[in-house]
Amino acid sequence: MDITTHNTTDAPPPTPQPTEAERKPAARGATRAGDRIFLGLSRGSGILLLVIMAAIAVFLTYRATLAISKDHGNFLTTLEWNTGVQPPSFGIAVLAYGTVISSIIAMVLAVPIAVAIALFLTHYAPRRLRGPIAYVIDLLAAVPSIVYGLWGALVLVPHLNGLFGWLNDYLGWTGIFSWEETAPRSMLTVGILLAIMILPVITNVSREVFRQVPQMHEEAALALGATRWEVIRMAVLPFGRSGVISASMLGLGRALGETMAVATVLSPDFLIHASLLNTGGGTFAQNIASKFGEANEFGRDALIASGLVLFVITLLVNGAARMIIARRAEYSGANA
Repeated sequence: MDITTHNTTDAPPPTPQPTEAERKPAARGATRAGDRIFLGLSRGSGILLLVIMAAIAVFLTYRATLAISKDHGNFLTTLEWNTGVQPPSFGIAVLAYGTVISSIIAMVLAVPIAVAIALFLTHYAPRRLRGPIAYVIDLLAAVPSIVYGLWGALVLVPHLNGLFGWLNDYLGWTGIFSWEETAPRSMLTVGILLAIMILPVITNVSREVFRQVPQMHEEAALALGATRWEVIRMAVLPFGRSGVISASMLGLGRALGETMAVATVLSPDFLIHASLLNTGGGTFAQNIASKFGEANEFGRDALIASGLVLFVITLLVNGAARMIIARRAEYSGANA
């Protein structure tokens, strides 16, 4: 018996694909104008930013050189700021110390609280509470610095006497927390206020990082019998470590350059105090804001010299944050 086999699935012939040479002209012809405009705007914006940064650096360096060349003290180690006398003598030792100490205090206080809030919002808070709490945190990030300064001077400072007294009673023997019962307008007060100001920045960035943790990682940990805290410790925190560090450094950048809030709550002097509770100290931004209006031309050059140091420190901090972000392309939004 003859068996005839028929092909019942007649497949259409394959459609010929255009060659690479045929595709490129068509694509260029379709979007050539838009691509060129967008490329020009993007490249021009990047070049303009570099030009502006270079112009700021050149201006600060030139004016700083004029002042430092006439300084009869050591710009890095002198513990005074006398630019209106002859010969002038000024230095940034007190300003550098105050800026670094207040920023460290702010980071020590703000980073753990910000990470805890971010973890609460992403893994513990009920859905109906996440939105309102996140909205309040966003509002805190938008509050102007002078408002924080006024709140610090009128509310925070009067209520720190009890804390300072407790620290003096139990930790005063260390010297770091000894208190002479002066007004609590010290570096610790500045650090607390800065911590409140940078808290929303660190919280928002950390929250977005924790939200990007792959769901499969958490589900795998839960399938192995891990508790919620163990999931956070083994899956969430390792994944978000780089992002939290970057968020912290962005907050540090704001703390280093904060001006009006610090000037409002600090009683400055040009002495380096071992105690964090006694009145005195100063920061770069606070010193520039308080002295620029009454300074002569040479005094402004000296303040610009201190601003150059702050400019370099801020660039280093933000550059380090960008390098950490670039290590994880998920956080930067592009393969930088």
